[in-house]
Amino acid sequence: METWLLGQDDLGRILQVIGRDELMRRMIDRLGAELAELGRGGRAETPARSGFTRAGDAPGVIELMPHREAGSSVTVKTISYSPRNPRSFGLPTIVGTISRIDEATGRLVALADGVLLTAVRTGAASAVASRLLAAPESTRLGLIGAGAQAVTQAHALSQVFALDSVLVADVDPAAAAGFAERIDFLGLRVEVAQPRRVLAESDIVCTATSVPVGTGPVVEDGPHPGHLHVNSIGSDEVGKTELPVTLLRRAFVCVDHRGQAEREGESQQLSPDEIGPTLGHLCAHPAEAARHRSGLTVFDSTGFAFEDHVALDVFLAVAEELGLGTKLAIEHHPENALDPYSTRLLRTRS
Repeated sequence: METWLLGQDDLGRILQVIGRDELMRRMIDRLGAELAELGRGGRAETPARSGFTRAGDAPGVIELMPHREAGSSVTVKTISYSPRNPRSFGLPTIVGTISRIDEATGRLVALADGVLLTAVRTGAASAVASRLLAAPESTRLGLIGAGAQAVTQAHALSQVFALDSVLVADVDPAAAAGFAERIDFLGLRVEVAQPRRVLAESDIVCTATSVPVGTGPVVEDGPHPGHLHVNSIGSDEVGKTELPVTLLRRAFVCVDHRGQAEREGESQQLSPDEIGPTLGHLCAHPAEAARHRSGLTVFDSTGFAFEDHVALDVFLAVAEELGLGTKLAIEHHPENALDPYSTRLLRTRS
């Protein structure tokens, strides 16, 4: 039996043939539908991620994110967050792979890149949440953090709102200055601004930063539109936060995975009774979300493995449609299942 591999060349072909917009729209639609099913009580097991924190000259985390579809498969993403990667190693801040395992046999069914997948599904999750909670007439997007994740945040939101402009802030002036070129394909007007102005003048704000543990928030509480919606996607470690707790306590807060959000999301700053429902619940009950659109809302997005499972389904479906990927016998399946040495190669040599 062979494993289906999707690598860098396959992803490049996907982007070339179906395009960024179609890929993102498929991801948003599929993720929204699957989250709604989850919110209606669909069977799924997604424990909180676990892993290792790395200190020293290359700080960061390496984490395992599993999801189980009972009776079908297990999806596991291995992901690393290394904020010094772009400058020190020329690599993305987030690097990883994702695998699909057959539940009945444990065999490896598919293995794919997790870099593009994570960026696209994270943007799609913000689009799903914003479509529920943000003012439908929203036209100005604010971004705190102008790295790789900001690109797919802007892209995803442009697919569900008639955006015309972006205010962007970053502690690295070069990253902020270069952001307009990276999202030139969206045709939006981009202006560099200070975080306070981003908060005060945006309909939707996404925070996507590499702020170190204990040094947040990345934006001070202050004036903002009454209908402001915030997608906070950068809090992925215990003690790492992007939003001021005073803003959170005034807001209706929605989470993706409650266990993760209480431990390492913005919601770690809140008591349990201050945290609202999950995104899945709101997808299943959109009228409940609509009641909060005129007020301040926050999507506390820690990113959970259910999203990765859905995203892998999307990528595999596109790859199958385009005839992409490589089938390779990675696992050793001996001719005699009770004899690990029983291979054709050994018999030929003997």
